[in-house]
Amino acid sequence: MADALERLTNLLALLLETRQPLTLDRIASELAGQYPDDPVARRGSFERDKAVLRGEGIPLETVTTHDGGTAYRVDRRRYELADLGLTPEEKRALQVAVATVHLGQDWGEDALLKLGSAPGVAGVSASPLAALPVADALPVLFQANAERAPVTFNYRGSERVIDPYGLITRNGFWYVVGRDHGRGEQRTFRVDRIGPGQPELGTAGSFERPESFDPARAVIADAKAAGEVEGEAMVLVSAARAATVVAELGDTSVRERRDDGRVVVAVPCANPWGFRSWVLDLLDQAEVLGPPEVRADVTGWLRAVVDAGAPR
Repeated sequence: MADALERLTNLLALLLETRQPLTLDRIASELAGQYPDDPVARRGSFERDKAVLRGEGIPLETVTTHDGGTAYRVDRRRYELADLGLTPEEKRALQVAVATVHLGQDWGEDALLKLGSAPGVAGVSASPLAALPVADALPVLFQANAERAPVTFNYRGSERVIDPYGLITRNGFWYVVGRDHGRGEQRTFRVDRIGPGQPELGTAGSFERPESFDPARAVIADAKAAGEVEGEAMVLVSAARAATVVAELGDTSVRERRDDGRVVVAVPCANPWGFRSWVLDLLDQAEVLGPPEVRADVTGWLRAVVDAGAPR
């Protein structure tokens, strides 16, 4: 049995492509194995799918058949976006992007359907070449950014209202960047930390993004430094890796050079995940000296990793 998201996507594609409205029995036949065989369970699943589609604003139409039954279709003219003027090559590029980059949900395929394109691409592997992270708040944030609408959300226990200037992925996470109304300045927020609850949209056209804004520059490139609280950890690096680490962090990071060639460097640690990954790359060539809470976090994480892999 297909999962609900896959079934919804296939149902939408089927109802868009059909020339004649389809009854539930015909739909179940076309989507073989995706709806239950039991008529009552099948009807229940289909009614839930109908509610989801209509809740998303999809124009699902109901038609009475000649024998008094009920059939369904989606009006393609009302569903698809207006002509965006894309060339065949540009549409092809979008199809390739959707086929090779997996978003964890079927947002990409849904977008292609709105453009009047089928999601399958001839000659492109069905296995994605890359994966982008997803978060429940992303659709609302993208809408807010596109409509220039302020957005309100809960972030680490406090309510934030921002003008979302842009969104970007960096080091495995989505970030939204914008002017924080409460702080009166530009701030960056990690999208997967937004919640509980969905962001709320404000009035469209409420702000203009600064012409000089560049999301790639606004979000810190270094995963170790991207976090809510600024901070540094002192790390002792072996003589064998000292030159490489200093070249990466810069001479200003060096706090101590020891006679045996080892160095103590100051390393950003605002993002525990990014900092741990950096340390792990050095294996036994580095030791976190402090602060105590950062050392405890790294050692505790390493013990958990070891315990998880230990034979039972």
